[in-house]
Amino acid sequence: MARPRMFDEERAVDAALQAFWTAGYEATSTQDLCDATGLGRSSIYNTFKSKHDLFRRVLLRYMDSKAEFQQALFDGDLPVREKLRTLLEVVVEEECGPPGDRRGCLVVNTAVELAGRDAEVARDLERDYRRRLELLTGAIAEGQRAGDIDAGKDARALAHFIIAAIGGMRVSARAGVGRSALEGVAHAALAAI
Repeated sequence: MARPRMFDEERAVDAALQAFWTAGYEATSTQDLCDATGLGRSSIYNTFKSKHDLFRRVLLRYMDSKAEFQQALFDGDLPVREKLRTLLEVVVEEECGPPGDRRGCLVVNTAVELAGRDAEVARDLERDYRRRLELLTGAIAEGQRAGDIDAGKDARALAHFIIAAIGGMRVSARAGVGRSALEGVAHAALAAI
């Protein structure tokens, strides 16, 4: 008879998220996960099957939380251009926060670290990208109908552009680019739409 679990699985996932987000997938060892979650190796493997499966669960949780934030932002009452400005300002704030909290975006970090050699993670990233693309395309089209965004431009292309600008800002920040440069990119992105 199997022993019942004596830990909160969701708390363990949250703790693992922090560990992976801080060090990345490859640099996070099983011992790091044990230390972060307070679980033994057998509990981690019995519950999550593998480091890879736990990482994918962490990544999906992170993606869902970001998607919830973006959905709430774009469901709000502000004009679309202001929603986009807010989204870009949030990126600058996340990337230029206190030095000990500059871990970047787990999605972008994972895309750079794993997407080219991990088909499952690449599919997860592609699904997340499509979800963000659809949200932004719909919001931009709404802004075009309201006269807030140039109706002569392709809404989907603009959505791809905003996603690329955000990803570029995040990678640039990881390379040491400062607040003023990131704010400049955000302003340029808004001017382009």
